[in-house]
Amino acid sequence: MVWSIPRGLIVLLAGAGGVVVVVGMRAFAGVLAPVFLALMLTVAVQPVQGWVRGRGGPAWLGLLAALATVVGVLVALVAALLFSVAQLGSVLPGYADELGALLDDVRELLANAGISQDRIHSALSQIDVGKVVAAVDGVLGGLLGLVSNLVFVLALLMFMAFDGMTIGPRMAVVTRLRPDIAGAFATFVDGTRSYLVVSTVFGFVVAVLDGAALWLLGVPLPLLWALVSFLTNYIPNIGFVIGVIPPAALALLEGGPGLMLWVIAIYCVINVVIQSIIQPKFVGDAVGLSVTVTFLSLVFWGWVLGALGALLAVPLTLLAKALLLDIDPTTRWVDALISHSGAEPESPETDEAPAPPRAEG
Repeated sequence: MVWSIPRGLIVLLAGAGGVVVVVGMRAFAGVLAPVFLALMLTVAVQPVQGWVRGRGGPAWLGLLAALATVVGVLVALVAALLFSVAQLGSVLPGYADELGALLDDVRELLANAGISQDRIHSALSQIDVGKVVAAVDGVLGGLLGLVSNLVFVLALLMFMAFDGMTIGPRMAVVTRLRPDIAGAFATFVDGTRSYLVVSTVFGFVVAVLDGAALWLLGVPLPLLWALVSFLTNYIPNIGFVIGVIPPAALALLEGGPGLMLWVIAIYCVINVVIQSIIQPKFVGDAVGLSVTVTFLSLVFWGWVLGALGALLAVPLTLLAKALLLDIDPTTRWVDALISHSGAEPESPETDEAPAPPRAEG
């Protein structure tokens, strides 16, 4: 007598196993997030190694060129961010009088609305410039702590790039033995690179436009807010909402509600048109994920891995899709449900073509 496991029980066991894996990933987020970041950076700079090898350069030169590219970009971003946030920490105390006047206006407005003075005092007493400055100092400390993680990421990147020098022959073996697995990883790599290119290009455009608008409006530290716009562009769907809060708050202190509304309006026009209308079309075509799946991936990976998970939400979803769906031909039909266009997924190509029929002689 042949016993078969009911399909419902299989689904239940798979769901329970998935919960255990997610809980474990969240517990080790401090290690996994830098590992995933190093993996994405390795995928991004792998073409540099291929370009050097294609021009006759040795493998070690391609490795050095790829590492130099990543190190240069990361060091420039971290240095600019540390310098800009340090400037913000020195600028904020100068707005103590403006913040006090703003709180007085709010207190008067609430009193005119019939709210008791005790409740007003209890609510507004929690707002203090000293606490804001302390929060900025905490951000600075967190950024300095990021430097140690950056060293870990660069070490991982070096080892992964070293292994990448021989990835071609190894993938050729995988393609010959397991073409479905090779095709799944190739789809992940191509989608990740396309997503990073699209997000970087649109992020640069958004950063230039936002920074120029803030400079024309006279908002302090426009370069910092442009850098924030560039980084938050990698956060799908809600990145610009996160990026507009700091400059809008500083504009409120600098020029009052009118300047703050101008900043919000300009950000909405620029970022909604580019990030919510134009960019999703290119991202969807590049990675094959629907807008809903992209947003849910942001929520999920941000909850599991924190800030880095939100930044890497789309590449991580592509990796999970490759490992769980694309790797198995029987589950590839799910691509039609989660893809941007709903097109039928292509089967991976194999090295062995079917032999043509032989003519009978």
